[in-house]
Amino acid sequence: MSAPHEAKTRTTAVVLAGGTGQRVGLAIPKQLLKIAGKAVIEHTLTIFEQADCVDDVIVLMAPGFVPDVEKIIAKAGLTKVTRVIEGGATRNETTERAIQALGEGLGEGEDLNVLFHDAVRPLLSQRVIKDCVDALDRYQAVDVAIPSADTIIVTRTHGEDGEFITDVPDRSRLRRGQTPQAFKLSTIKRAYEIAAGDPNFQATDDCSVVLRYLPDVPIYVVAGDEYNMKVTQPVDVFIADKLFQLASTAAPRQADEAAYRELLSGKTLVVFGGSYGIGADIASLAERYGATVYALGRSTTGTHVENPEHVEEALATAYAESGRIDYVINTAGVLRIGKLAETDNATIQEALNVNYLAPVQIARAAYKYLVETKGQLLLYTSSSYTRGRAEYSLYSSTKAAMVNLTQALADEWAGDGIRVNCVNPERTATPMRTKAFGQEPAGSLLSSEAVARTSLDVLLSELTGHVIDVRQQDPTRGASEASGFEQALASVLDRQEDV
Repeated sequence: MSAPHEAKTRTTAVVLAGGTGQRVGLAIPKQLLKIAGKAVIEHTLTIFEQADCVDDVIVLMAPGFVPDVEKIIAKAGLTKVTRVIEGGATRNETTERAIQALGEGLGEGEDLNVLFHDAVRPLLSQRVIKDCVDALDRYQAVDVAIPSADTIIVTRTHGEDGEFITDVPDRSRLRRGQTPQAFKLSTIKRAYEIAAGDPNFQATDDCSVVLRYLPDVPIYVVAGDEYNMKVTQPVDVFIADKLFQLASTAAPRQADEAAYRELLSGKTLVVFGGSYGIGADIASLAERYGATVYALGRSTTGTHVENPEHVEEALATAYAESGRIDYVINTAGVLRIGKLAETDNATIQEALNVNYLAPVQIARAAYKYLVETKGQLLLYTSSSYTRGRAEYSLYSSTKAAMVNLTQALADEWAGDGIRVNCVNPERTATPMRTKAFGQEPAGSLLSSEAVARTSLDVLLSELTGHVIDVRQQDPTRGASEASGFEQALASVLDRQEDV
């Protein structure tokens, strides 16, 4: 008879949200500040909600703001959060309250994996979480840190003369600490029990408590990442918001062809811009998998997306005939290149009507149908949305607007269950591009079929408010190996050459 498997140790994430917004210049705690359409703490809690290796979450919130966090949790449907507790006057007191709460209900000899994480680090990656939990299989205490890119100096103040350098430590051995900090509950609890007997006890983090009061316990270091920043200063708010805007997301692929058929059979898609290119390929794929598809375009159905009446009529027809609309996709667009000062009014108006006002009208008209099915609106941007460049002022500015429209509507419609996403293909072989640039070298462009396939993956996912990059795969590195923010950085660098 085989030996029974050892029970898996439960893992609890403790989100420390006891700080205030004083350094950011706010009257409310900085963890309640909105970044990318959501409170900072909601972003952070969502990360742990999605972490397979985390079983439950408790929050230690600044006194007086517990109801605010409870409302955020309820609205976002964060099921892993089991308790929201008032934090203490100091970081150490807040941790002690968390330890006490975690110990309640544990049986004799039971232990727990605990991850203490700053609420104002909303860009934590799933990789770091998993590495911390895995490390607790071998160690009792784990820290997260990254190398210091800056030279660190030690100074001393001499009266009114100011500061003077007293030492320059070897940078190769210096690390910048991040969170989470992970422990066996029994270990961190024991460290704080010993610390309680020290009248001079004070510490700014939990690993330093273990280091000082349990010196025989090794503290393992997990590699953090540069994106795991702490929102502390006013400039951090801007940087974090921009990182969220630029971050790309990989849409999960279905297991096989049968999975696509199962998920799309009986669903209705309305595709504006479905005459050719990406839109036509989406329509073809979806029909192959059993969906009812209405592919609409100027050259095939006479549908002009810039005409609100055409949009409303197309949606009403699809609904009347199929009885539902699950997905509305808009791939229609025009690319006009030229110096703005030399562009006539008709060309400007066309660009605004087709690239901006049409998606707005499509979104507005589609709402009443998508709210019935808890469906999705899918828009498209361009690699030029992150930075406008000469002779693309109309195109890149309207494509930047698509990203903002996506993120705004995802937030606005979240309570209605409607998802809104935006696909960002790199340079793609479409008739629109060929018309603008002529024939380009084979292999230099992404195929419209690849973009269509990813588009279906997005439609079938639970994603909302995301920008999904579609890029030609680097054969030396799988997309899953890079974090979303690493992909964002790569995308930004590549976009310097893209249009």
